[in-house]
Amino acid sequence: MSEHDPQLQLFAQALKPLGHPDRLAALRAVVRGPVEGTPAGEIQANLGIPASTLSHHLSELVQAGLLKVQRQGTTLRYAACFERLKALTSYLWEDCCGGGCRDPHCL
Repeated sequence: MSEHDPQLQLFAQALKPLGHPDRLAALRAVVRGPVEGTPAGEIQANLGIPASTLSHHLSELVQAGLLKVQRQGTTLRYAACFERLKALTSYLWEDCCGGGCRDPHCL
């Protein structure tokens, strides 16, 4: 694949924020939460990192299209973009074993 492949570039940009442990932990916390989203304060309490730091990390995940945010009064609620996450993981596996893998360990 070429570095100019638009799909490659798109998924590379989505994976980049996941290279930081706090962002990956935040994403996992949101995925484990309710489908309608998890309040930022709850994520912060679970991860034990400063709110300002968490805000930066959540913003990176929103920019990457992995999370979406909705304001409810004074609360910011973060929800996973499950379609985007599924597309990302599917992209990682689509060429496994030459594209014809049927091994359940690979899926």
